[in-house]
Amino acid sequence: MSFNIDKQTVDELNLLGKYRNGSVYHLFNQVKTRGGEQVLDNIFRHPLEDATAINERATIFRAFQEAQLAFPFDAPQLHLMREYLDGSAPRSAAVIMIDTLVKKGLATLTRDERYRRKVQGLQATIVTLKRCYSFLQTLPATTGQYAARVGAIRDILANSQVDKLMNIDIYQPLSVSTLAFYDHLLKGRLRDDMEQVLTFIYELDVNIAVSDIARAKGFTYATALPKGKNKLTITGLRHPCLQGAVGNDLAMEENSNVLFLTGANMAGKSTLMKSVGIGLYLAHMGFPVAADTMSFSVREGICSSINVADNIHLGYSHFYAEVMRVKQAAEAAASGKRLLLMFDELFKGTNVKDAFDGTLAVTSAFAEYQDCLFIVSTHIIEVGEALKGNPNIRFAFLPTVMEGARPRYTYRLQEGITEDRQGMMIIRNEGILELIGS
Repeated sequence: MSFNIDKQTVDELNLLGKYRNGSVYHLFNQVKTRGGEQVLDNIFRHPLEDATAINERATIFRAFQEAQLAFPFDAPQLHLMREYLDGSAPRSAAVIMIDTLVKKGLATLTRDERYRRKVQGLQATIVTLKRCYSFLQTLPATTGQYAARVGAIRDILANSQVDKLMNIDIYQPLSVSTLAFYDHLLKGRLRDDMEQVLTFIYELDVNIAVSDIARAKGFTYATALPKGKNKLTITGLRHPCLQGAVGNDLAMEENSNVLFLTGANMAGKSTLMKSVGIGLYLAHMGFPVAADTMSFSVREGICSSINVADNIHLGYSHFYAEVMRVKQAAEAAASGKRLLLMFDELFKGTNVKDAFDGTLAVTSAFAEYQDCLFIVSTHIIEVGEALKGNPNIRFAFLPTVMEGARPRYTYRLQEGITEDRQGMMIIRNEGILELIGS
């Protein structure tokens, strides 16, 4: 099984995008190697669904954060090592010896660069293995599968032939026989071992980069709970990509699994929803989260409806696109999956009466699916009054403080249902009526 999240939710939460400024991936993409970037990309695209695996990965990141280690490898040399190992398929020792002699002869007679690249590749491999050996001496103590992984890399480097290779002086000329011997060995019998070493180094790149971001940003690590508990408890939650973001507390569980959120435009409802979705997604990756504390029951997916647009190609109006999105969420919830589902301004594409009736009916129905967690926001505060008798729904709002004729937004979540109605005041403040009348 895989974590369920569709493109719309990924886009609304701005999770991916290597070059997209403001994306969550961009925030954490501080790796120094191409291989590290591939590892990071794979982690982002495959959140974990096992509480033990999530907590173990978080423990590894925390250990690196506390150790404050610097990445000791040279990215260009890692690239040379990668190219060297990928240079040719394994062949017999005799064929490799002949090929090496031919390349050296061509390098002497012409400008053929293949011999020089072979020398540089082996030198880069020697330097990389030496640095890996030294780095392992400083690595923080770990447990579980990662400790076994570190032990496997130590065993590879303890191999007598690898140890002999690491003791070669790269500043002295390498003989043809030495080049041919290690070309045959490293691309043949020890090929898988060298791949393990490189993968381990790329993972180190990610571990160091992510833990550095956590330390610099003041992020923490969530605790994963089994799926059956159906809980989400967060203190000081904020959006990881916003400077100076205000932290909020949130608590949801099986018998209080719907958060009904009200507040004026610009009060922060959408940002709060995105913060919850991003935090939960990062937590499933074992990554640091922008919160003071967090514990959560493992989910099987996230679905959001925050920026639903019409679909010209399918002939959907904005309202119909909203309806189809709610239908998708209802089908997912009815399937028995344990999900987080978030809806910002349900049915804003239709008239107020239909929006009231639809929001009331859908939110009441959502409250019956106690294996899922729901966040629903609306401008129609009267819906909240009609829902007050439902014990599974918690009511919260983001307030607006009026300073004269100007609104100020605290972005601080409070219990209850807002009574703020500043829409006309904002219209007047902007002088729109005067512009129309002039």
